[in-house]
Amino acid sequence: MVAFENVAFVFVAGLLTALATGLGAIPFFLVEEFSDRWNVVLWGLASGIMVAASLFGLVREGLAYGGALLLLPGVLAGVLLVEGADRVLDDVDHNPKQFEQADFKKLLLILGILTVHSFPEGVAVGVSFAELGLEGVTPGETLLVAGTAVPLLAVFMTIAISIHNIPEGTAIAIPLRSLGISEWRMVWWAVFSSLPQPLGAVIAYYFVTLAKQFLPFGFGFAAGAMVYLVVTEFVPEALEYGESLQGGGKRELLAGVVMGALAMIPLALV
Repeated sequence: MVAFENVAFVFVAGLLTALATGLGAIPFFLVEEFSDRWNVVLWGLASGIMVAASLFGLVREGLAYGGALLLLPGVLAGVLLVEGADRVLDDVDHNPKQFEQADFKKLLLILGILTVHSFPEGVAVGVSFAELGLEGVTPGETLLVAGTAVPLLAVFMTIAISIHNIPEGTAIAIPLRSLGISEWRMVWWAVFSSLPQPLGAVIAYYFVTLAKQFLPFGFGFAAGAMVYLVVTEFVPEALEYGESLQGGGKRELLAGVVMGALAMIPLALV
């Protein structure tokens, strides 16, 4: 049986990643516009962190728990989830400009769309907590948080998703700013866009905890989804912001990716 306090802990971690989306609207309290260069660097930083966390953390853990036999199908399933979500979203208009004018029915539709969009990120957080409360985890692989020994992988993954969510929150806030929406309401709608993440985190954590023999599949699933998201979503988004910059923003993107990857070196050494 999965301990309720562990599920609650994972939910809070997922909620923190959702709240981080609201940080993307904070600069609008101080300035009218958010620098494209800063957006590119943030997307690059999130990309570097998430690819490195997937390779150094998720893939390595999957191999340690059962090898490539279950890991590789998990990676493929993660890729298919993101690709399937993209195909669903391609046919639906979910521009943030609709948020303020949406009635209850439309908000439910938007929330459903955002669930599809945010689920892979929530899955990555939930799977990274798979070792929470398990015996045999060495002290060097955990960090004490609020009196609970939390896997270092979970700490890194929660931070990675949170960093990714900041520029995503900015992307949501920009059209809302053009509509004259207040700063605090922009923060709320940015957070709203990521609320499905704690639910995805809890579902993924609950599954891999109940079916420990499928841990390699779960780690592979999260890694595949994360890397595919970076390649198909994060990098194109960063380059779109960098179109007006010298060199198309490639230097800023590369700098962010390198910084993000270097930040994950401690995870590789654990």
